[in-house]
Amino acid sequence: MALPPLPIVDGVAPSYLWLPAGDWPNLLEFLVQRFPAVDSVDWVARMARGEVVDGNGLRLAPDSPYRRGTCIFYYRELPAETPIPFEETILYQDERILVADKPHFLPVIPTGRFLRETLLVRLKKKTGLAYLTPIHRLDRETAGVIVFSHDLASRGAYQSLFQQRLVEKTYEALAPTAPDLVLPLVYRSRMVDGTPFFRMQEVAGEPNSETRIELIERRETCSRYRLQPLTGRKHQLRVHLAALGIPIINDTFYPDVYPCKGDDLSAPLKLLAREIAFIDPLDGRQRRFASQREL
Repeated sequence: MALPPLPIVDGVAPSYLWLPAGDWPNLLEFLVQRFPAVDSVDWVARMARGEVVDGNGLRLAPDSPYRRGTCIFYYRELPAETPIPFEETILYQDERILVADKPHFLPVIPTGRFLRETLLVRLKKKTGLAYLTPIHRLDRETAGVIVFSHDLASRGAYQSLFQQRLVEKTYEALAPTAPDLVLPLVYRSRMVDGTPFFRMQEVAGEPNSETRIELIERRETCSRYRLQPLTGRKHQLRVHLAALGIPIINDTFYPDVYPCKGDDLSAPLKLLAREIAFIDPLDGRQRRFASQREL
């Protein structure tokens, strides 16, 4: 896979779009219709700066003919982005992978109202690694260890580790104390997409999610738990602890949905991806990376 024809600017890689079937008199008319939040004046200015090009790097103009199947490249822009005042840390880097320690509230990749205030863009800006990409998920609300690949030749080998569940993940969470809960235990349930769309829910049927839960310590107002997901369902840890009657502190999705707090960063979800361990698929070495953060 070749680099895109536009450079990375301040860590932001260009977006791309394959032009679909349709009948537009020119490229500008299509872009205005496809992206109603961006007006024609803005597109004309971007084109004048050479920031809209085809796959060969040729600059496109407002009156460029619309050609179905053409791949165009452009920079996504946001009118305003609230700074996230928490810093990531690079725990490890070699010629193939980079391991980061992510703070709470920072999304991993650009999405929605987040672009520059994402872990991927920040790390690209720091390191200059054009091919950097995460090889597993970590929610915006969760802090801790996440692994990136920046070498195309070996990326598939590392991705396969996660796909085949050959990675040992350990999380920690703060949640209410459950004096009647016998720990350690392994909790299993069947999880499916829920309502609203961003939630998961448990239903009857063959379990498709499994988490080992241990007590680390009891504190004055809560307890600290060690969580080891044996499967990788969306929001699995949050759903499982809520189902056991010990929802993670500051969870606004489970067991109940609370109003969006927007840019309020005062109450982070008390969930931390503490450690990731695996056998390196290329050299056979034991790899183990631990977060330096505390809940």
